[in-house]
Amino acid sequence: MTEQAPQGVDPHIPNAARMYDFFLGGKDNFKADRDLAELVLSVMPEIREGTKQNRALIGRVVQYLCEQGITQFLDLGSGLPAQENVHEVANRFNPDARVVYVDNDPVVAAHGRALLADPSRVAMVEADVRRPAEVLAQPEVKALLDFDQPVAVLMMFLLHLVPDEDDPQGFVAAYRDVLAPGSYLAVTHVAGDAAPAVTQRISEFYRQANTPFCPRSYEEVASFFGDFELIPPGLATGLGPEVVWPFADPDVEATMFLDEDFARLGLAGIGRKP
Repeated sequence: MTEQAPQGVDPHIPNAARMYDFFLGGKDNFKADRDLAELVLSVMPEIREGTKQNRALIGRVVQYLCEQGITQFLDLGSGLPAQENVHEVANRFNPDARVVYVDNDPVVAAHGRALLADPSRVAMVEADVRRPAEVLAQPEVKALLDFDQPVAVLMMFLLHLVPDEDDPQGFVAAYRDVLAPGSYLAVTHVAGDAAPAVTQRISEFYRQANTPFCPRSYEEVASFFGDFELIPPGLATGLGPEVVWPFADPDVEATMFLDEDFARLGLAGIGRKP
């Protein structure tokens, strides 16, 4: 049976967001996405559990930011809707919290708009996060977010899908520059120096998809924060038992985390603009 795709979407080209959805157990993916995802799983079967833990980590990061008084969130490269979305977590702690999701995939945008019920507090924008000026000029962004006040910018599971030729350091700096003091930047990123043989194989698979896979060193990931003050424990492995506040889940036993070698592949950090 031929799979139906929205206009302008080629279901035969694997898509990183839809592969992520498949890893999470979602249904918003096509055969090409599943086939390539299965190849990735053949090299790193732990990635399925890792994506679930990354979702849980996002929830804990949003909770932490809400506890610091943040009420505005810009979620860049948000991906397909999943359980415990940013606005759901944020609104539990502050019903007035406002969230803008940004993704350049029309499938993501369509599903996101269908999910969101309150345009006065949450919006889905179809735009390219690599073009900050265009993102920040979107009517929904200007309507919901006041950049004269602190904003939390989330780049979760995003930047390792952006090659160096697209200047990720430059566009991340552009977002940092527009933020008011007291704002935050949260990043999760795959580390390239933890298991280089495995990440190299996965990078080769992703060349078949709509986006590359670009793990980076600890130092490269840390540089995305610029002069922001990293919240303790700093840039930490984001999935392992050694992670401490604000990333660890105190209700989860360490034995339930992924093995230590895989855990080192995930880097996570929150920075605050002084």
